[in-house]
Amino acid sequence: MQLNSFGRIVENELTKTANLRINIALDRFAIMPNHVHAIIFINCRGVLQYAPTIQNKFRSPSQTIGAIVRGFKSAVTKRINELRITYGAAVWQRNYHEHVIPNEHDLNELREYIMNNPLKWERGKEKPKNWKSKF
Repeated sequence: MQLNSFGRIVENELTKTANLRINIALDRFAIMPNHVHAIIFINCRGVLQYAPTIQNKFRSPSQTIGAIVRGFKSAVTKRINELRITYGAAVWQRNYHEHVIPNEHDLNELREYIMNNPLKWERGKEKPKNWKSKF
């Protein structure tokens, strides 16, 4: 699979995310025309949950997978919209799918799935029937 300029932005920001956040490690990933797969290891146990108090306003924990994905998607959106001069336009679908990988066997199966996903796309097995790139 050959990345276009938007795909290269996604790749750059994904790598940058892993380099900026010392608590995560990026494993396998695949950038597809309409989605991304990535295995991210979070190298810390648990996160202190913030609760609103009189002294402390509510704030989102910055070490969660939600915060990591939100920061990544925000950075990609900003760069893509600058490139195509569409400031404020949506780039991503809402939300994301996460999965805790319970063991080494499942991790290896997921790695294989991610590595083979671009091949399936090229053969048409993953591509939606009426798929057209908006890029």
